[in-house]
Amino acid sequence: MPVWICATCANQYPEAPSPPGICVICADERQWVPASGQRWTTAEELAAAGHRGDVREVEPGLLGIGVDPPVAIGQRALLVRTDEGNLLWDPPGYLDEVAVAAVRDAGGLRAVAASHPHFYGTIADWSEAFDAEVLVCAPDLGWLTRPPRRPPVTWSGSRAVLPGVTLVQCGGHFAGSAVVHWAGGAGGAGALLSGDTIFVTPGEDRVTFVRSAPNRLPLPERAVRGVVEAVRPYAFDRVYGGWWQPVLRRDAKAVVERSAERYIQWLRGEVPEDR
Repeated sequence: MPVWICATCANQYPEAPSPPGICVICADERQWVPASGQRWTTAEELAAAGHRGDVREVEPGLLGIGVDPPVAIGQRALLVRTDEGNLLWDPPGYLDEVAVAAVRDAGGLRAVAASHPHFYGTIADWSEAFDAEVLVCAPDLGWLTRPPRRPPVTWSGSRAVLPGVTLVQCGGHFAGSAVVHWAGGAGGAGALLSGDTIFVTPGEDRVTFVRSAPNRLPLPERAVRGVVEAVRPYAFDRVYGGWWQPVLRRDAKAVVERSAERYIQWLRGEVPEDR
């Protein structure tokens, strides 16, 4: 029986003779179901359509693993490499031997985690391929539509995964939305791997904060301040979002603080009217 994959968000559902009636993740107000109705696919169909793993070095110690052409939301994973093991972050919606071989060559996989439920993707497949630990922020465990065979480990607040690699719960987009703080990133200045918990904008000069990107739903002030407070204890000069581009490449901590204050000004109506 196939593993069913939502064609819109690429989250997986357990093996069954037929797919569910609806993807619960896409039916939520933060995602969307196509106007033509719910669509499903399988890994076999994606392979037959020509999707392949796309592996690139992002910076020393950081490997990007995407899909070409992209699947569904189109996120690419980031593999943080350390001397004591590797963490895979935000797995995309399709996994093939190209990606598995690249991670094997990079030293394997200790753990896999994601910034939020939209990016759980192939998390169970990665866990099985490497017997890797799955880390899920506790408030979002109920969104894991295909639990891995190895029971997931829940966490909250923050969790040190590997030396210099820490999961940080920020909330906002989802209650368990999180980032990775990688102390060795950006040449030792520190980097955040943010998915869309902190959303890097196309000009690579600011960030924003969203309840839903496709449905244009903003976050309230308390949620924005909560995200900023969660990352404030950490040093970082760079932010990697959920896709190959854009990347906030420098002065990231100051940019996050400044962008949050500007966002809140707009929420409060404290900016002059445009003329």
